[in-house]
Amino acid sequence: MGADVICLHDQADGDRINVHCGSTHLDSLKAAVLEHRADMGFGFDGDADRVMAVDAQGRTVDGDYILYLWGAALRQASQLPHDLIISTVMANLGFERAWQKLGGTLIRTNVGDQYVHAEMLRQGAKLGGEQSGHILCPHYSVSGDGILTALHLAALVLRSGTSLSDLMDQSFQTYPQVLKNVRVEDRDRRLNWQQDEPLQSAIAQAESAMGDQGRILVRASGTEPVIRVMVEASTHELTRYWTENLVLAVQNYAA
Repeated sequence: MGADVICLHDQADGDRINVHCGSTHLDSLKAAVLEHRADMGFGFDGDADRVMAVDAQGRTVDGDYILYLWGAALRQASQLPHDLIISTVMANLGFERAWQKLGGTLIRTNVGDQYVHAEMLRQGAKLGGEQSGHILCPHYSVSGDGILTALHLAALVLRSGTSLSDLMDQSFQTYPQVLKNVRVEDRDRRLNWQQDEPLQSAIAQAESAMGDQGRILVRASGTEPVIRVMVEASTHELTRYWTENLVLAVQNYAA
């Protein structure tokens, strides 16, 4: 594509994968982008089906931003049926609100690209993905492909005649989001937390207080002995306050 490419962490030793690098550890990539004054950077996971980008200012361009920018480009080209994007319950509320302002619709699924893919098939959607950078676009590929996604994002920036930083500035502001894990060793209690009335009452109180200014997600992990509490709100103060309240409610339930 005519780009000057600087590769990081590209000498494998066969024993380790994505240790302090890649899409889950972006610090070295951000530092390199700033050091070399690069236009953008890309970090991939181990099998490169996921990608996270970094703009020239060192800001993280996660899956929400990629979906928004790519979705807007597909929409402008009349290649996005019903202006629909499929994402998961982890998609930031700022992304959803911005996409709705463009006239689009966001449908959320459970966490996992298999759920996103299944919903895309049901809805006939042509773009979907996760905040973690797993993007699905059947116009071009049958599965997630981080390298292909990176190339599309780079090409999108090139066509725009501006920079990735400018596109970020023109897109949306993420709502502050806090995710806390509360350890719950008892498997039955962990999986049946929805039956606890005090905990449900605490969640309902938080949702009522925040109204359309925030969002709450409480779920039992499928891989660890924890209940995850995620709070998103329009301000850091709201986010911190209701996270502390709900973590305490889960801890009381687990006690």
